[in-house]
Amino acid sequence: MQVRSGRTVRDLRRENRTAVLQRLYFDGPLSRFSLGPATGLSSGSISNVVAELVGDGLVEEAGSVESAGGRPRTLLRVSPESGYMIGVDVGETRIRIELFDLTLTELARVERPLEAAGPRRIDRYDVAVVVTHLREGIAEVLDAAGIAPERLLGVGIGVPGIVARTADGAVVHGQTIGWDAVPLERMLRDSHLLPETVPYYIDNGAKTLGQAEMWFGAGRGAHNAVVVLFGSGVGACVVSDDTRTGRAIEWGHLTVRVRGRRCRCGAQGCLEAYAGAEALLERWAEAGGSPPTDADEETALTAMLAAAYPSPDADGATPRADATALAVLEETAEYLGAGFSDLINLFQPERILVGGWAGLQLGTRFLDSVRSYATSYALSYPAANVRVDLGTFGPDAVTVGAGILPLADFFARGGHRAEPEREEPLPAWRTTLQERAAH
Repeated sequence: MQVRSGRTVRDLRRENRTAVLQRLYFDGPLSRFSLGPATGLSSGSISNVVAELVGDGLVEEAGSVESAGGRPRTLLRVSPESGYMIGVDVGETRIRIELFDLTLTELARVERPLEAAGPRRIDRYDVAVVVTHLREGIAEVLDAAGIAPERLLGVGIGVPGIVARTADGAVVHGQTIGWDAVPLERMLRDSHLLPETVPYYIDNGAKTLGQAEMWFGAGRGAHNAVVVLFGSGVGACVVSDDTRTGRAIEWGHLTVRVRGRRCRCGAQGCLEAYAGAEALLERWAEAGGSPPTDADEETALTAMLAAAYPSPDADGATPRADATALAVLEETAEYLGAGFSDLINLFQPERILVGGWAGLQLGTRFLDSVRSYATSYALSYPAANVRVDLGTFGPDAVTVGAGILPLADFFARGGHRAEPEREEPLPAWRTTLQERAAH
């Protein structure tokens, strides 16, 4: 049966279930009485939808609240144990895998370092090694929490590079890590780790970072924002009224100097060749600095910051700063400010949020300088209406955002599991939920 708008009764029922689930998820616990005005549904529709969701095990009672002159009203909430998601961050130095319940409470995690097996840094991203880490890590978190694979709503994976959707599933084009059309989804399927009914959701890591910050972090309340992922390399996710689900952009490969430094993508003069953590450490060494040679990038960047901004010693005296490290960092702040000005002029966002392990380390030290350079290079009107801040999610932002991918699809279907062949969340739900998260 169809209604006049062209939607079927089944569509309307799903939308009603979605409306109730989203309100309980963001605003719950709520009573049936409160759900009516919150969703715009009639009391009869609320009663029917809640009865279905309780019967499906998706919604449960969560105490009661006094009413004005009547019986106490029963409070309802989304049941945390009604579904589980896995979020994965295929990062630049490690792979992080986390298992969440339906309320995004972490139940288990594992981390696998990415170490180069050969003489080149890029060797650490050997596809077979990454897939092995994913397969073993997913099995490990499920075993640690005692969750059967069949109970998963899906596995969300944030990866470096551009993700294309093909008949063969998600294919990753990661030029900076040596991935040329890697059929990652098919490779995971071929491992037969999970049942065919459990979908994979693979997307750019900057986009999953943006998901987390816009849903639950520093992006809430913003209609237009850019979330920057700053690690070994640099990326960004743009969220606007036209792209509420977010769109990953290769911001790190904008040209900031013609015939400049060679970037790891192969081009010259990219922002990433000056502002990415890997390039920053290389520039320190080229300028005569002494970055630790036997440490990973995170440890080496910490050492660089300590050299440039030394802490007082036991006697209260502050050692002399490493002038070389300080000069490189100050130059990097200007490059980042110029890169931010491009984002301001192109997208006119309300907020620019800085995340990623390197962004969080560096931001506390020179975010004020970056802001100053960004506003000086940008057009005055959009620059006066943007706020540049650190993200609030920390190092888990990409995995949380990846875990949101299957959760969004699940709620989009009114609390029904995805068909095996479908990966993309429904645009209507993603728009509705993102709008709700912004308030």
